[in-house]
Parts: sequence; C-alpha cells; structure tokens
Amino acid sequence: MKKLSNIWLTTLICATFFACQPKTTQTTEDQNSESAAAEAAEEEQRPSPLEIKEGQIAGKTIKVYYGSPSVKGRTIWGDLVPYNVVWRTGANEATYIDIPQDIMVEGKTLRAGKYSLFTIPKESGSWTVIFNSDWELEHGHFQYDEKKDVIRVDVLPSWESTSSERLSITIEAPGLVIRWEKLKLPIKIQ
Repeated sequence: MKKLSNIWLTTLICATFFACQPKTTQTTEDQNSESAAAEAAEEEQRPSPLEIKEGQIAGKTIKVYYGSPSVKGRTIWGDLVPYNVVWRTGANEATYIDIPQDIMVEGKTLRAGKYSLFTIPKESGSWTVIFNSDWELEHGHFQYDEKKDVIRVDVLPSWESTSSERLSITIEAPGLVIRWEKLKLPIKIQ
C-alpha cells in the first residue's frame, strides 16, 4: 500500500510540475499565428477594406493608405459625402500618404513625412485637397484640425461616363488619382 501511495504521490508531483511550466515557443508561435489569422479575418469583414498602394512619381516613392468604400447603389456626392464639408477621402480611419522625400503638389512644396489627406467636395468648380500633419486619425474627419493643415490646393475634378463601384486612390500620372462613382480627381505631383 505504501508503494502505491508513493507512485500516486510521484505522479501527482510530476503532473503539477508539467502543468506549471511556461508555454513552449511552439505554443507562443501558434498563438501569434492565430492572432494574425484573427486580425486578417477581421480585416476581411470590414465593409470598406484597407487598401495600400505604392508607386513612383518623378522618381519619388509614395505610399497611400485608405479605406475603400463601395457605392452600393447610394447617392454619393452631395448626400453620403456632402458638398462644402471636409471629407476624409475614404472610410474608417483617415486616409494618409507616406512620402520619403519632398514633393511638389500642384506647385506647392510638401516636405517628406506622413500626412492625412482630406478633400472638400464642391458641387461645381475646383475641390480643395488638404494635406494635414495629423496623419494617424482613428476616426477620420471627426478629429480633423484645420490648424494642422500643411498645404491646401485646388483641383478640378472630371466626371467620367463609367462608374467605379469602390473608391480607389492610385499613383499614376499626373500624381494621385482619386476615383469613386463617376468622379476622377487628379492631383498633380512632381
């Protein structure tokens, strides 16, 4: 009986010892992998997925990060996106650009750095395009502070015959081109 008690006690001590050991690297890696998969699944569920575009203009690399909403049969201009009001130019967080060297935007110098991108749509005529130093805005235009504007430029939109279901911001001639619904807003960058 004493021998059986010793075996039972040894088993209990071993089980307690192994249960109290820290998790192995493999377990931590599995958790990190599961966390990354959960984040990817959450990203896929966003109604306006995050887009990241990278390209070169005049030998200068530019990256743009934005939430890409869809039209979904809605009236965009003057309704979902009101005229004469600052718009975050995308969905979710503020749209922002990352430029590693100075560029010229519509003839005005924009120093290297990260900038949020806002627009003020107009029913007719030029739209105002704003580059703001506060680029990491979680709620877009709700946190916008005009005092942090670095440059403002006027850009004339054009209206195309075909419609783009999802908002896109591409890096192409003449610089950044914003398309959504029938809008085409070309922002000249050198």
